[in-house]
Amino acid sequence: MTPQERTGPEAFWSYQDLAFFVSFTFLSVVASTLLVAILRLHSLVIRLMLLQMFLYLFVVGSLYAIFRVRYREPFWRALGMRYPNKRAWVGAFTGPALAIFIGILGLLLRAPEIQLPFQDFLRTPVTTAALGVLVVLLGPFCEELVFRGFLMPLFVRSLSAVPGILLAAFLFGCMHGPEYQWSWRHVLLISLAGVAFGYARQLARSTTAAFLMHATFNLTQFAAFLFSQQTKW
Repeated sequence: MTPQERTGPEAFWSYQDLAFFVSFTFLSVVASTLLVAILRLHSLVIRLMLLQMFLYLFVVGSLYAIFRVRYREPFWRALGMRYPNKRAWVGAFTGPALAIFIGILGLLLRAPEIQLPFQDFLRTPVTTAALGVLVVLLGPFCEELVFRGFLMPLFVRSLSAVPGILLAAFLFGCMHGPEYQWSWRHVLLISLAGVAFGYARQLARSTTAAFLMHATFNLTQFAAFLFSQQTKW
């Protein structure tokens, strides 16, 4: 299979690579926690932000090792990250509509309001802006590399498109479970959003499409959250 052929939904990596990734992710959580503890920072806000950034760095680094060291393949192209085509831009514009739909569905399901750790970031304009970058850009970018760039193509190859999209979306929802105190309603809502991201990736044959939809989805939710909090500095 040529590199050009590999830009489609067919994954050339294996479940052995997935096992390595899962193991390294566990070690990344431990390493990130230790690094933040060694720094002995008094601010909870800064500790949480550094912990998240260290974790993203280690996880993306493990993916880079798989594709560049093991397979010697172009990293971004292997994971489906390329200049957005027309279908990818459609994903960017449908992200806000998806956020509104998920919000309405959450009201219908009576999803409980949960105090989230990142609300401490809203104390100053600087930390609020940093949180915005994390939530709108860095988080969606790294998460889509993992779930729609790495995991979903592997599942689609093994199970076909629909089960592969659903499985990746379910794992995506479970990943956010601890953040929402394992509320099944929130896990379900996030999983449904993951299904939409996966469909965008499959339709556009580009992880960029999923990232753009995820970014505008989070942007809409973040803006609504700031408005509801009526933040005053």
